[in-house]
Amino acid sequence: MRSIKPEEFITKKDELVAVLDIRRDSDYEASEEIVPGATWKNPAAIDEWIETVPKEGQVVIYCVRGGGVSNSVVDRLQAEGFNAQFIEGGIEGLKGAGGTVVKK
Repeated sequence: MRSIKPEEFITKKDELVAVLDIRRDSDYEASEEIVPGATWKNPAAIDEWIETVPKEGQVVIYCVRGGGVSNSVVDRLQAEGFNAQFIEGGIEGLKGAGGTVVKK
């Protein structure tokens, strides 16, 4: 499965080994919000950080709206053997479903 519904993420977030914010650098810098416990990773530099992501357990990523950035990064993570999914609708979908975000 490539994606996770925001409502499912809300109930499972404590079971995840990693939550990665993979918004483009400009989108991340323009925002004041992040999902609690998430770590920002530059999607354009995936080769530099992919080895730091735990392979044991579920990894969830998100971008702004769950589009092209999330799809390309989840493709790469899954191809490398990670149990990775992206949040449908991205951080905006999560907020719309009542998910928690905090100031960076």
